Amino acid sequence: MDKPTLQRLAALDSNTVSDALDFLGLPGATYGLRPLWDCPRIVGRASTVLLGPKTEAKPTVHLISPVIDAVTTDDRVLVISGGIDGISCWGDILANAAAAKKVRGTVIDGCSRDIEGSESIAYPVYGKGITMVSARNRVVQLDAGKPVQMAGVTVRENDYVIADRCGTVFIPQEKIEEVLALGEKINRRQEGMVAAVRAGRSVADVMHDKEFEAIAVERK
Repeated sequence: MDKPTLQRLAALDSNTVSDALDFLGLPGATYGLRPLWDCPRIVGRASTVLLGPKTEAKPTVHLISPVIDAVTTDDRVLVISGGIDGISCWGDILANAAAAKKVRGTVIDGCSRDIEGSESIAYPVYGKGITMVSARNRVVQLDAGKPVQMAGVTVRENDYVIADRCGTVFIPQEKIEEVLALGEKINRRQEGMVAAVRAGRSVADVMHDKEFEAIAVERK
C-alpha cells in the first residue's frame, strides 16, 4: 500500500481535490454521496462492486460478502454501484465484517439500512440515503473489480477515494500525483487568502478571478 500517497490525500479535503480536478479538466467530484451518519472522512482505494435487481428465484451468496472476504490490505474503500431507490445494499452485518477486515469505509450509490449498527462500531458509510427495506431477494451482486458508475462518475478498481461532510470525490489512479501536487498548491494559496482576509485585505481583491487564474499559470 502506498501510504505516502494516501497520507498526502488525507491532508486535503474534498473541496480542494474537486478544485484540482476542475483545473485539470477531469471528472471525479460527485453530488449526493454524503455521510449517512456523523462519520469520519474516508481516504483510500476503491474496491468496486456492481449490484442489480434479482431476477432468479434460486438462493444466492449475499451481495458484497465475497468482496469483503477477499480483502487482504488495509487501504480499501468499498465503492458500490447499482443501488435501487428505497432498497438497502448495506447493513450492520456487512459493516462488522468489513471493519474486521480493516476496510476504511463504504460509498454506496444507493441506500443503507441498520445505520445505527455502522455508527456503533464507527464504520463510515456514505451514500444517497437510509432505508429499512432489505436487499434480500431484491438485489444481487452482478460483478466486482470492474469499472462502475457512481453518481455519473466512472470509478475503476484501485482509483483513489476521498469522502467527507461535503461529499465524495474519485481520482483516477494514473492522475493521482498530478492531482495531489495541484491540490497541495491550491491548499497553500487558499490558506494565504484566508490569512489575507483576516489581516484586513479586501475580500473582493482576495477572491478576484485573477487570484485563482494564477494557480493555472503557476501550474503551466
